[in-house]
Amino acid sequence: MSEKRTATGAALRSLTWLLVLIFGIVGIIGLGITFGEKRATYVPNLALDLSGGTQIILTPIVEEGKPVLPEQLDQAVSIIRQRVDSTGVSEAQINTSGNNIVVSIPGIPDANTLALIKSSAKLEFRVVLAASAGSKTEIGKDGSKPIKTSTAKPTSPSDLNQITAKLQKEYENLDCSTKFREPGQIDAADKPLVTCDRSLSEKYILGPVEITGVDLAGADAGTVTGANGVATNEWAVNLNFNTEGGEKFADITGRLFPLTEPQNRFAVTIDGYVITAPTTQAVITGGSAQITGSFDQASSKTLADQLKYGSLPISFAVQSQENISATLGAEQLQAGLLAGLIGVILVIIYSIFQYRGLAVITIGSLVVAAIITYVVIALLTWRMDYRLSLSGIAGLIMGIGITADSFIVYYERVKDELREGKPLWVAVESGWNRAKRTILVSGAVSLLAAVVLYILTVGNVRGFAFTLGLTTLIDLTVVFLFTYPAFRLITKSKFFMSGNKWTGLQLRESAAYGYTGRGTFRVADTVSSGKAAKASKEAERRQTIAERKAAADPIAAAKKEENN
Repeated sequence: MSEKRTATGAALRSLTWLLVLIFGIVGIIGLGITFGEKRATYVPNLALDLSGGTQIILTPIVEEGKPVLPEQLDQAVSIIRQRVDSTGVSEAQINTSGNNIVVSIPGIPDANTLALIKSSAKLEFRVVLAASAGSKTEIGKDGSKPIKTSTAKPTSPSDLNQITAKLQKEYENLDCSTKFREPGQIDAADKPLVTCDRSLSEKYILGPVEITGVDLAGADAGTVTGANGVATNEWAVNLNFNTEGGEKFADITGRLFPLTEPQNRFAVTIDGYVITAPTTQAVITGGSAQITGSFDQASSKTLADQLKYGSLPISFAVQSQENISATLGAEQLQAGLLAGLIGVILVIIYSIFQYRGLAVITIGSLVVAAIITYVVIALLTWRMDYRLSLSGIAGLIMGIGITADSFIVYYERVKDELREGKPLWVAVESGWNRAKRTILVSGAVSLLAAVVLYILTVGNVRGFAFTLGLTTLIDLTVVFLFTYPAFRLITKSKFFMSGNKWTGLQLRESAAYGYTGRGTFRVADTVSSGKAAKASKEAERRQTIAERKAAADPIAAAKKEENN
């Protein structure tokens, strides 16, 4: 009796945790709707194929007479896709059309996403020769020190002799608040550059290009580690160069470190604008560097993304930006939802026909799985800007079959245990012990397939793989927190203990099969009647009282055990 009470308590605890999970997600979204900076919603967003979005056409800009190579376009597509993915936007479509790159993004992209797409020039590292406020000034008359130059030939990229009188005049007249660059403007890599930073608050004279994005292996945001090895609250951007880039960077920092402000700074530019210009604080060898400053988590990640995905093989100009309508539309969405509804109905019909009363658990499992899937997708829509595409809906429909497979395996294992003559509550537990291994292996295989498919593909196929993996995890959650506990509770009712044929368990039919399992003594037909009688007496002698009663009337024994 205590064992059954423990089982009942465990089942109720599992159902309670399931409710906590569902209401917890719903509550988190509700808090986001009430207090979130980015407004949350209970309605999942739709992808480009179902709701339309924004289309940006990028045109390559190359020096006159130079062709645009297919390899360059392919590399640019890959980098722009990484940029878009880094912002959390899903289901974006990025492909080539002739020599153009067409970027289609669902919904209305935010300013950061648009900036990453449009900032499509080469990533370049230049040393700083001069820097001041971004207004129109005259060197020496605004309190700043005059730029000391001569007619001597420059000896290094940091040599101020690169600044000619013409270049100094251009720098003095530059006002960052006015338009001073053309979209897609190409700058000579071997000559100094006069430009401003992204905020248009500081202007620079920069030396020739010394490192390009090709030399950068990666960049990521993280907190600064103090001298005692403990992480601080200060955010920074970590740079990793390839072998050649590391050697170049070591030479540059070795040259800049002894210099004074602002000649000890190096600038990183994208599309000709300075995105950062940190001071060199040491000679950096080993191919790694760290940029510190007034960063928070968001700004450090933005800069890391710009550095990581800023290296394009050619420059691009934005030819057009326009809103586009859905490529498939409401009819296809309705067709996908109808297909899912038909799948659910067919599973329910099959379950009623095959498992009768157990169809209650089947329907309950499908409803719970649908609720969890919906609220999880709504949460992902808010936190990750996830959008549901038609291929994603196909993955959700596939999840119906995975859920159905799980409870079918469990039902059949329980029926096998009943055929061995075990009481119902024992069959439910031992059947679960046998079924859960199969369910876990099946789920692991589906999840592995989804992960591999997601990693190796792009676009809509990734949407299918994502929802397939999501529904697999949700199915396992539902089986462990609902299907199994609900089965334990429902089979303790008088209706299911009665052995009625509408229960789907058919206890009397199982007992009538004459098959009572591995513990039964059998006598071969070739054995003589004397030996058979002796064997039967030995078998009866070894049986417990409970086993004798169960053998005589398994239904009555099961009822008595349940009542105890």
